[in-house]
Amino acid sequence: MADCGLMSLAFYGLLLVLVAQCVGVHGSSRGQSKLVYSPQPEIGICASSVTVHGYKCEEHEVTTSDGYILNMQRIPEGRFGAKNGYTNRPPVLIQHGVLVDGMTWLLNPPEENLPLILADKGFDVWIANTRGTRFSRKHVSLDPSQSDFWNWSWDELVTFDLPTFFDHVYSQTNQKAHYVGHSLGTLIALASFSEGRLENRLQSAALLSPIAYLSHMKTALGVVAAKAFVGEATTLFGMSEFNPKGEEVAKFLKSLCSYPGVDCYDYLTAFTGKNCCLNESTIDSFLKNEPQSTATKNMVHLAQTVRDGVVAKFNYGRPDYNLMHYGEIKPPVYNLSNIPHDLPIFVSYGGQDSLSDIKDVQLLLDAFRLHDVDKLSIQYIKEYAHADFIMGVNAKDLVFNQVASFFNRESSIA
Repeated sequence: MADCGLMSLAFYGLLLVLVAQCVGVHGSSRGQSKLVYSPQPEIGICASSVTVHGYKCEEHEVTTSDGYILNMQRIPEGRFGAKNGYTNRPPVLIQHGVLVDGMTWLLNPPEENLPLILADKGFDVWIANTRGTRFSRKHVSLDPSQSDFWNWSWDELVTFDLPTFFDHVYSQTNQKAHYVGHSLGTLIALASFSEGRLENRLQSAALLSPIAYLSHMKTALGVVAAKAFVGEATTLFGMSEFNPKGEEVAKFLKSLCSYPGVDCYDYLTAFTGKNCCLNESTIDSFLKNEPQSTATKNMVHLAQTVRDGVVAKFNYGRPDYNLMHYGEIKPPVYNLSNIPHDLPIFVSYGGQDSLSDIKDVQLLLDAFRLHDVDKLSIQYIKEYAHADFIMGVNAKDLVFNQVASFFNRESSIA
């Protein structure tokens, strides 16, 4: 089922490892939603990274229709109060990538991180935390110690998590939401858009460092990993939970770093490309908070995306298994050309990004060749690599202000 592509993508995720070494309101048919306040606010994202800067912040929980209880944060207004009226503030849902959580958007100071910048610019900001991350490790009947808790891939993020987040935002604001995704957050969004799941909940989408196609990924350690391992991830790691801080991953990393020609001194550059604009304090904050667990099955699915060069559902490795799950011997493909041509989309990618390679981004843009010209905005930043788009000290000027302008334009049109 998984070949060299598996370890290439496993190490796409492992870039983070390497750096770090209820009674509620029924919000939708997909699940239950309720507003809750953490009994230990000192460990929550709101208290640790938002209210300390003088912003209002709410901790929310939502339940998917397959039983996962997910954490969200809402920043309803800017630091100096509401702008343009609380009820009229356009909502924005922000989605992180693989092996991190919503905290990764908040590591820079308020004037340099996307959620607080958007809040100060008049948006109602919502931060998502997908299943398996530290504040989304609950289920109505399963425990993270059980293998069934981890029986999911990014298909389930497309089918359950993302629609549940959007439904909750809509139930609280009665408005369609703008969307920001980075890395894996772009992949699950594109797949969801292609299936029409968010049609009545989505206003527009900003895709930062998109990874729909990954065939040209050229991370140095990823290439070595691809050659070093043949077999299934479950055999290597021996667990359903892919824990970046676990002993198995550390051993595998050590073995890769011993390969001739592999320089493990600068892990982040080796995996993401040469990030131009990260500062030391941000990296220190990153090390304290990330990486997060995901499902091993999710890593296998990402690896299949590398290996097969298509955006498709999880491949169970045997025609009879695929037939049982899908009614056909091959996994169905997410047809990105089905994305509505009038959906406003902003794409931003970098010239130094070894994960979201220029050639792979071009394949994605080719899928938009019939998109309405006035609904597709494309930004190319020559010096940017993968992590610059969320943690770059100059990302406000180069990326975030452009995202806010894009959302404002689409809000005024709607």
